[in-house]
Amino acid sequence: QFLCGPISPEDLAQIPNSSWVIASGMEDDGYLYFINSDDLNSVPVYPSVDANHQLNEFYEQCPGPLVSGFRPHGVSLIPGRNEIHTLLVVRHGDRESIEVFEVQETAGTPEITWIGCVIAPDGIVFNSVVATPERGIAATHMNLPVGAVYEWHRGEGWEQVPGSESAGPNGIEISADGNWFFIGGWGTRSIIKLSRGQNNVIVDSVNLPHHVDNVRWASDGSLLAAGHVGPQADSIVTCLSQQRCNGVSTRVTRVDANNLTVRQIIDYPSNPLFLLGTVAIEVGDEVWVGGIAGSNRIARFDYR
Repeated sequence: QFLCGPISPEDLAQIPNSSWVIASGMEDDGYLYFINSDDLNSVPVYPSVDANHQLNEFYEQCPGPLVSGFRPHGVSLIPGRNEIHTLLVVRHGDRESIEVFEVQETAGTPEITWIGCVIAPDGIVFNSVVATPERGIAATHMNLPVGAVYEWHRGEGWEQVPGSESAGPNGIEISADGNWFFIGGWGTRSIIKLSRGQNNVIVDSVNLPHHVDNVRWASDGSLLAAGHVGPQADSIVTCLSQQRCNGVSTRVTRVDANNLTVRQIIDYPSNPLFLLGTVAIEVGDEVWVGGIAGSNRIARFDYR
């Protein structure tokens, strides 16, 4: 089954205890979308002609809003109080940054307000983002042959996370206590578990049967690792650039965050309607899989 509407919904995040899902349309001059999981309708909400902008002093180093050339990528939602939440968005296009929004639930469509940004370091192109418990930000620089994770704190700026170097780090999540990062290894086809803020750097990993794109927490405390795989080393690039996707498939694997055991739950062959999946989240009794390459839909699978 499909939900049609958002263009290239590369990443997804659900507003807790609500029917609303946020999607990032990773296109040049792309949009953030709000999707109602009850009626399966979607609406582009940012940028818009009547967009709200109100710079929060916490992001005082931000030069201000920039709506042109908005190419959203990874997203992360931080649940807040009184149905007011914070949304982090990796942004490309007219600047490389993490854009920060406030999302307020209402009786109808939620309201979104831009409240700040954090500019990326020179030469760094971020992919996925997650908040840290101390109101910091961590983001992956998916570079081949070697990329890394960077962490930002107000007044301190960006610093590379020790031990985070790997081949194409992509998706990222963090444990509730802030002691562990879980990184989607695109080049290594693995989930990497990396210690954070501990005396000694600890790195563990488990191999998966596919490249790993975004990583998302599931309701049972496991991780959903979405990605893709093809028969040749260049299959994914060929699929994206030439629409030649023979043998390519979207995969989703459930990963136990404690003991790093894995179980693949989705294997969906590439087709003209849905070339390549990049993210999986639980929505009710379903798993929703977003993708890229101009796809105008989200694939919906029965929960497994």
